[in-house]
Amino acid sequence: MSSTNKKVSIQSHRERPSYTADAAAAGIDNALRILEGRWKMNILFHLFDKGTLRFSELERLVTGVSQKMLIQRLKELEADGIVARTVYPVVPPKVDYRLTEIGQDLCPVLDAILEWSERRIEPR
Repeated sequence: MSSTNKKVSIQSHRERPSYTADAAAAGIDNALRILEGRWKMNILFHLFDKGTLRFSELERLVTGVSQKMLIQRLKELEADGIVARTVYPVVPPKVDYRLTEIGQDLCPVLDAILEWSERRIEPR
Protein backbone atom coordinates (compact mmCIF):
# COMPACT_ATOMS: atom_id res chain seq x y z
CA MET A 1 0.00 0.00 0.00
CA SER A 2 1.34 3.38 -0.87
CA SER A 3 -0.17 6.79 -0.78
CA THR A 4 1.26 10.06 -1.92
CA ASN A 5 -1.33 12.16 -0.12
CA LYS A 6 0.30 12.87 3.27
CA LYS A 7 2.32 9.76 4.01
CA VAL A 8 4.01 7.10 1.93
CA SER A 9 3.71 3.66 3.46
CA ILE A 10 5.81 0.67 2.58
CA GLN A 11 4.50 -2.73 3.56
CA SER A 12 6.60 -5.86 3.64
CA HIS A 13 7.18 -8.88 5.81
CA ARG A 14 9.11 -6.67 8.25
CA GLU A 15 7.72 -3.83 10.30
CA ARG A 16 8.58 -0.63 8.43
CA PRO A 17 8.00 2.96 9.43
CA SER A 18 5.75 5.27 7.46
CA TYR A 19 7.57 8.01 5.61
CA THR A 20 6.53 11.48 4.68
CA ALA A 21 6.88 12.23 0.99
CA ASP A 22 9.96 14.36 1.72
CA ALA A 23 11.58 11.66 3.87
CA ALA A 24 10.88 8.99 1.25
CA ALA A 25 12.37 11.18 -1.49
CA ALA A 26 15.46 11.86 0.64
CA GLY A 27 15.88 8.14 1.31
CA ILE A 28 15.66 7.30 -2.38
CA ASP A 29 18.12 10.11 -3.20
CA ASN A 30 20.56 8.59 -0.70
CA ALA A 31 20.17 5.11 -2.20
CA LEU A 32 20.69 6.43 -5.72
CA ARG A 33 23.79 8.35 -4.59
CA ILE A 34 25.28 5.06 -3.38
CA LEU A 35 24.47 3.29 -6.64
CA GLU A 36 25.27 6.09 -9.08
CA GLY A 37 28.45 6.09 -11.07
CA ARG A 38 29.46 4.33 -14.20
CA TRP A 39 30.40 0.67 -13.71
CA LYS A 40 28.78 0.16 -10.29
CA MET A 41 25.74 -1.69 -11.64
CA ASN A 42 27.97 -3.83 -13.83
CA ILE A 43 30.16 -4.72 -10.83
CA LEU A 44 27.13 -5.50 -8.68
CA PHE A 45 25.47 -7.76 -11.24
CA HIS A 46 28.69 -9.74 -11.74
CA LEU A 47 28.97 -10.20 -7.97
CA PHE A 48 25.28 -11.23 -7.79
CA ASP A 49 25.97 -13.78 -10.51
CA LYS A 50 29.33 -15.18 -9.42
CA GLY A 51 29.47 -14.58 -5.66
CA THR A 52 33.10 -13.92 -4.78
CA LEU A 53 35.46 -12.62 -7.43
CA ARG A 54 39.12 -11.73 -7.49
CA PHE A 55 40.09 -8.28 -8.73
CA SER A 56 41.52 -9.70 -11.96
CA GLU A 57 38.28 -11.59 -12.63
CA LEU A 58 36.23 -8.42 -12.15
CA GLU A 59 38.63 -6.57 -14.42
CA ARG A 60 38.01 -9.16 -17.17
CA LEU A 61 34.23 -9.24 -16.66
CA VAL A 62 33.63 -5.48 -16.52
CA THR A 63 34.68 -4.77 -20.07
CA GLY A 64 35.89 -1.30 -20.91
CA VAL A 65 36.67 -0.17 -17.36
CA SER A 66 40.16 1.04 -16.52
CA GLN A 67 41.98 -0.49 -13.58
CA LYS A 68 41.98 2.88 -11.81
CA MET A 69 38.21 3.32 -12.24
CA LEU A 70 37.46 -0.24 -11.14
CA ILE A 71 39.52 0.28 -7.98
CA GLN A 72 37.74 3.60 -7.31
CA ARG A 73 34.25 2.12 -7.76
CA LEU A 74 35.08 -0.89 -5.58
CA LYS A 75 36.39 1.42 -2.85
CA GLU A 76 33.18 3.47 -3.00
CA LEU A 77 31.01 0.33 -2.79
CA GLU A 78 33.14 -0.93 0.09
CA ALA A 79 32.89 2.41 1.94
CA ASP A 80 29.09 2.29 1.55
CA GLY A 81 28.95 -1.24 2.99
CA ILE A 82 27.77 -2.90 -0.24
CA VAL A 83 30.95 -4.84 -1.06
CA ALA A 84 33.42 -6.55 1.26
CA ARG A 85 37.10 -6.79 0.34
CA THR A 86 39.30 -9.62 1.62
CA VAL A 87 43.09 -9.43 1.37
CA TYR A 88 45.02 -12.68 1.77
CA PRO A 89 48.60 -12.53 3.10
CA VAL A 90 50.21 -14.35 0.20
CA VAL A 91 52.71 -13.50 -2.52
CA PRO A 92 51.60 -12.44 -5.05
CA PRO A 93 48.81 -10.58 -3.24
CA LYS A 94 45.35 -12.07 -3.50
CA VAL A 95 42.32 -9.80 -3.06
CA ASP A 96 38.73 -10.78 -3.58
CA TYR A 97 35.39 -9.05 -3.41
CA ARG A 98 31.93 -10.22 -2.42
CA LEU A 99 28.63 -8.62 -1.58
CA THR A 100 27.88 -7.92 2.05
CA GLU A 101 24.51 -8.94 3.45
CA ILE A 102 23.14 -5.46 2.76
CA GLY A 103 24.62 -5.69 -0.74
CA GLN A 104 22.86 -9.00 -1.31
CA ASP A 105 19.62 -7.36 -0.21
CA LEU A 106 19.91 -5.16 -3.32
CA CYS A 107 19.41 -8.10 -5.69
CA PRO A 108 15.58 -8.24 -5.57
CA VAL A 109 15.39 -4.44 -5.64
CA LEU A 110 17.54 -4.18 -8.77
CA ASP A 111 15.66 -7.12 -10.32
CA ALA A 112 12.41 -5.22 -9.74
CA ILE A 113 13.86 -2.09 -11.37
CA LEU A 114 15.05 -4.18 -14.32
CA GLU A 115 11.60 -5.75 -14.72
CA TRP A 116 9.98 -2.31 -14.48
CA SER A 117 12.34 -1.00 -17.15
CA GLU A 118 11.47 -3.89 -19.46
CA ARG A 119 7.70 -3.27 -19.00
CA ARG A 120 7.96 0.45 -19.51
CA ILE A 121 6.85 1.76 -22.88
CA GLU A 122 9.22 4.38 -24.21
CA PRO A 123 7.41 7.49 -25.46
CA ARG A 124 8.59 8.50 -28.91
